Amino acid sequence: MTDLFWYQYFLIGLVFAWSGFVRTSLGFGGAVLALPFLLLVVNEPLVFLPIIAIHLMIFSSWIAWNGHRQLQKEGLGASSAESNIDWGYLFKALKIMIIPKLIGVIGLLTLPAKVMTSIIFGIVIIYAIGYLLNKPFKSKNKYVDYVLLALGGYVSGTSLIGAPLIVAVFATHVAKEQLRDTMFVLWFILVVIKMVSFLIAGVDLQLIHQLWLLPCAFLGHLLGEKAHRYMLKADTGLFFRILGGVLLLVSVVGLVHPPA
Repeated sequence: MTDLFWYQYFLIGLVFAWSGFVRTSLGFGGAVLALPFLLLVVNEPLVFLPIIAIHLMIFSSWIAWNGHRQLQKEGLGASSAESNIDWGYLFKALKIMIIPKLIGVIGLLTLPAKVMTSIIFGIVIIYAIGYLLNKPFKSKNKYVDYVLLALGGYVSGTSLIGAPLIVAVFATHVAKEQLRDTMFVLWFILVVIKMVSFLIAGVDLQLIHQLWLLPCAFLGHLLGEKAHRYMLKADTGLFFRILGGVLLLVSVVGLVHPPA
């Protein structure tokens, strides 16, 4: 990520602030709602995925730990029913997702950048249509659960954007008050696997750019905390429809006129 124009760095920083906002406010989507915009600036998924992965590890562990501390302050115990994390379902889901996750990582490291970019935009279009029609993925059957978790694991391995598929399943099995923190622990585990693969493959982790992109994401994180508290009480249907429309437009433009 060198030799870019100043406005490209500005746009990248803005997108990472957006990523932090979405991740914290919704509990997912920091990658799926940021990658389409990032790829319009620089058409190299492997440039941004390590940065997104490190951000996920930092903020997911931070938020989950804060949730645990809050319960401790309230004097609650560590039982499953009183925890901010549903450990039982988390490990059950991981058993289904782990092999597809590893297969997806291999695909990411072997497929050409242009092919990977097209796959990412295509997946985001599907998500965007669901948001636009206010009909996101939902799961009410255990066999559908298995398929969505496996697909989510694979997509997470290829591009870190499997969250909507995975959340569709978790939302039907995990209590509302545990859902966000449970998802953050899951993201941390999945990202650790991807980071190990990056290190083995010698992928540039863009550590220098972390110095200025992490504060951008942190700013979005602070705004996202406020939005999360508001969204727990408000109807978010309009927000998702607008979001779906923007994502659909960006993804179609990215497929028709891919960045150089």
